[in-house]
Amino acid sequence: MKVAIASDHGGYELKQKVIEFLKNSKIEFKDFGSFSTESVDYPDIAIPCAEAVAKGEYDRGIIICGTGIGVCISANKVKGIRAALCHDVFSAKMSRRHNDANILTMGGRVIGSGHALCIVKAWLEEEFDGGRHKRRIDKIKSYEELSY
Repeated sequence: MKVAIASDHGGYELKQKVIEFLKNSKIEFKDFGSFSTESVDYPDIAIPCAEAVAKGEYDRGIIICGTGIGVCISANKVKGIRAALCHDVFSAKMSRRHNDANILTMGGRVIGSGHALCIVKAWLEEEFDGGRHKRRIDKIKSYEELSY
């Protein structure tokens, strides 16, 4: 599995903990920034990370900001992305099993690192159930194909 990871300044410290987890788990990843706690605009890091996942360069993505909301909104603007904001293990598992979420977002100012790492582990281990859930994802994909 290859993971794209990114954060703005509000998620930088938690991102560093997630990177350490990925390294210890021997999961290949690329850090799309930011690279410090200096203020940056979250779309500038969320969109390139999401585009890399959408293009198939990475299997999944993890993006962190202060609340997880801004990066989730930004990532979901990229065609083919199903980003889910999760601050509990159950939601993380269900975002994979039922929604085939390909990006996990979290808030570095909302959740502690210990719990966040449990969420990341569960989200990375969980697979998509398919079945009736695939039909629903296909409807989302069909909508994305509409041109306005």
